[in-house]
Amino acid sequence: MPLRIPDKLPAIDALKRENIFVMDTSRAHAQDIRPLSIVILNLMPLKVTTETDLIRLLSNTPLQMDVTFMKLKSHTPKNTPIEHMMMFYKDFDELRDRKFDGMIITGAPVEHLDYEDVNYWDEVTGIFTWARNHVTSTLYICWAAQAGLYYHYGIPKHHLPRKMFGVFKQYINAPLLPIFRGFDDYFYMPHSRHTEVRREDIETNKALDIIAESPESGVSMVMARKGREFFITGHLEYAPDTLDKEYKRDIGKRDDVDLPQNYYKDNDPANKPVVRWRAHANLLFNNWINYYVYQETPYDINKIG
Repeated sequence: MPLRIPDKLPAIDALKRENIFVMDTSRAHAQDIRPLSIVILNLMPLKVTTETDLIRLLSNTPLQMDVTFMKLKSHTPKNTPIEHMMMFYKDFDELRDRKFDGMIITGAPVEHLDYEDVNYWDEVTGIFTWARNHVTSTLYICWAAQAGLYYHYGIPKHHLPRKMFGVFKQYINAPLLPIFRGFDDYFYMPHSRHTEVRREDIETNKALDIIAESPESGVSMVMARKGREFFITGHLEYAPDTLDKEYKRDIGKRDDVDLPQNYYKDNDPANKPVVRWRAHANLLFNNWINYYVYQETPYDINKIG
């Protein structure tokens, strides 16, 4: 089945060039089954890049989905044209009375701030609370994962002396969970962050399960509420060249950024990156949609809660 996304979204053309099957709303046909309804709160500064990354993964499923993009009323992005935001995004106030089968909340470039000092903290935590009664399963990614763990469960973040930057091997602690169906014994995940959550803090809360982690990059996936919440500290959605762009953007401008680990062939930035996370990224998002969104959501979307 195709992924149904808003007409003229820039990601459509990019993904069609990759032979990924997407369908804009005007071409979608009525189905005897109800399409899944997915909402994405995109807090990343480069909106179009993140849209394309996430749609690429969501489209790799036989299930039909309608995707809605949510934005914050209390924050105006600086790196995306206002026309793009007005055309493709809806304020939370426009969506608060709706219910969704799945939700994705992205990272944000505000790690250096205490949570309460983020200028949209009140609005975003209101959305965190809203999601618990309006969404079947929510994926929190990177900063959103740390913020969600802090807001819902009191888990603090800790600043790192050097940026956690590169592609790291992750080991699965709960291999029988449906989210890991079809996985190998380990998988790789890109990370790009200046803060972390720690195992010893998470273990104090019995509502949380650390389901994947790395001796190098630490906790990578935490599950709560039987899969109604997943907190992913890395970026499985990243395109092959994303870390390369970040490295070349920051080198010489920051003093805490090293060469991304386990990324370039022979650890030489003159070489192309070695992509070793894409297959498991597709599998994880497919498993999330199939086992935690599709199979857990009621046919009547208004019964989510």
